[in-house]
Amino acid sequence: MTVLLTGATGYVGGYVLDALLERGHSVRALVRSGGDALAARDGVDVRHGDVTDAASLDGAFDEADAVIHLVGIIDESPSKGVTFERIHVGGTRRVVEAAQAAGVTRFVHMSANGARPDGPSAYQRTKWKAEEIVRAAGFDHTVIFRPSTLFGDPGPDNPEFAKRLWETLVKPFPVLPVFGDGKYELQPVHVSACASAFAQAVDRDASDGASYCVAGRERLPYREVLRRIARGGGITPKPVVPVPVGLARVGVNTLGRAGLLPISPAQFEMLVEGNTCDPSAFFADFGVSSPAFDAEALGYLRQY
Repeated sequence: MTVLLTGATGYVGGYVLDALLERGHSVRALVRSGGDALAARDGVDVRHGDVTDAASLDGAFDEADAVIHLVGIIDESPSKGVTFERIHVGGTRRVVEAAQAAGVTRFVHMSANGARPDGPSAYQRTKWKAEEIVRAAGFDHTVIFRPSTLFGDPGPDNPEFAKRLWETLVKPFPVLPVFGDGKYELQPVHVSACASAFAQAVDRDASDGASYCVAGRERLPYREVLRRIARGGGITPKPVVPVPVGLARVGVNTLGRAGLLPISPAQFEMLVEGNTCDPSAFFADFGVSSPAFDAEALGYLRQY
C-alpha cells in the first residue's frame, strides 16, 4: 500500500515509518519542513504540509491507500498558536477531510490512554474529540490506538518520557520530589511494539473498528519508575521527598504553565491519576513483544 504518515519526523513517527517499510509499504511522509533525510530513503515520498492549514494538504493524499495520523502535542504554547484544541481537534479534522476528499478508505489514528470526554486534562478531552471525528468519518477501515507511556531511544532531537525525566529530574537533582505518595502506576511499553502494531493495522481487516490500549504488561509505581530510570542511566537510585498533591498542583498550574517546571498541568493530572489499562487484546492481535522497563532496556539514557 501507499500509506500517508503524519508526524513522520517525530519520535513515534520514525519508528512507524521503519515498520511500514519493513512490511513492504510505500510511505508518503507529511512534514512541515525539511525532510531531506527521509526523502533520501527508498520507498519514502516527502510532501510538505501542516495539519493546521487545510490548503497545504491539497494533493498530498491523492492515490494514498491508507492514512496513519500521529500528530499530537503534550505541551501547549498558546502564544505560538499551539494548543490541544488546534492540533488534536482541528488538525485531526483537516487530515480526515483531506483523506475523505482523496478517497482514502483506511485510517489508523493515534489517540492516548485515558482519552475521554470528562478527562481531568484538556489533553485527554481533546484526544477524545479527535477520536470522535475519526469514528464519525465513515472510513471502510478504522483503527484507533491509545498508547499509555512509550519508551525507547528517541534520538537527540525528539522528546520521550524516560529521557525527559532523566535529563530534568533524575540526573541533576540529589533528592527527587514525588507528588503525593508516588504509588500511582504507569505501564511503560516500548515504542517499537507500538510501531509494529500501527504498521500491521493498515491492512489487518480483523482490527476494523477496534480501539486498542497500548501498554506494557507490568504495572509500576511512579517511585519504581524513577528508580529504574536511574539504573538505566547508570547511577544509584536517589532518595525521594513527597510533595503534597494539592501544593504541587498549585505550583504546576503557575510555574509549570509558564514553562518553568519540567512538567505541564496536563502531564501532572495524567501522572497522579495513573496511566494503566488492559493491553491483552493489543498483544494478542498483533503478536508484538515489548522489553521490560529495566536498566538494560533503558541503557540508551547513558548517552544523554
